[in-house]
Amino acid sequence: MSRTMAPAASAFLPLEAEARHCGGCDAPERLGFLFDYAYQPIVDVATRRVFAHEALVRGPAGEPAAHVLAQVTEINRYRFDQACRVKAIKGAQALGMQALLSINFLPNAVYKPEVCIRTTLEAARAAGFPLDHILFEVTEGERVQDGPWFAQILREYKRCGFKTAIDDFGAGYAGLKLLADFQPDFIKIDMDLVRDIDTRRPRQTIVRGLMQVCRDLDIQVIAEGIETPAERDFLAEEGVRLMQGYLFARPAFRALAEVNTAAWPARG
Repeated sequence: MSRTMAPAASAFLPLEAEARHCGGCDAPERLGFLFDYAYQPIVDVATRRVFAHEALVRGPAGEPAAHVLAQVTEINRYRFDQACRVKAIKGAQALGMQALLSINFLPNAVYKPEVCIRTTLEAARAAGFPLDHILFEVTEGERVQDGPWFAQILREYKRCGFKTAIDDFGAGYAGLKLLADFQPDFIKIDMDLVRDIDTRRPRQTIVRGLMQVCRDLDIQVIAEGIETPAERDFLAEEGVRLMQGYLFARPAFRALAEVNTAAWPARG
């Protein structure tokens, strides 16, 4: 998600003001490890422009996300989630990001949405980063024990002016039931549904049905994991404008990746 040089560990810790407000925030332990971000663009194939950059957590030397996430525990999960938001916003501002910033968050690290979101609001204001340029993604594969509570978290984010997205849609536990409780601004179709969709009829049927649901609910669709022109072209024909994947650009560590100009579809 971020990009600047890794600061001292203490930069990830403070949050004591938030710690006074809810039970999940009162652990005095330091985060205890460093992390940074790589950024991958989400493109609009209709306008041939970058629509957003997703902040993808990495180790301080660019290690894969698993290297960082393996160090997240029940004790430090809230502090890590808060640190991610602050670091991603500061990094976006430092890189001069003009497109939306997409940040992943951990719903099971949120105790009181109106309190847990305060650090994000303060970081955005301090950096001069517009709230409506921040998109919060949560993976459908994140097992959430209380579905209505999860929907309430997302509603609070939307009320504060942030955009919301459900990531990896079609791969997890919530599925269409979540859409019945809450309609995000975006859903991201899971890459397993996208893979070889140009030749796999069952996947085509599922995605067409999902597209109709999203049109009826006024939800925009992002297809992730695009790796071939054939996948891109099939989805574009079905009305998907927003895409993300190696065809367009790989994540860039501490930088905004350049889109491969050869990846744009031919002009009609």
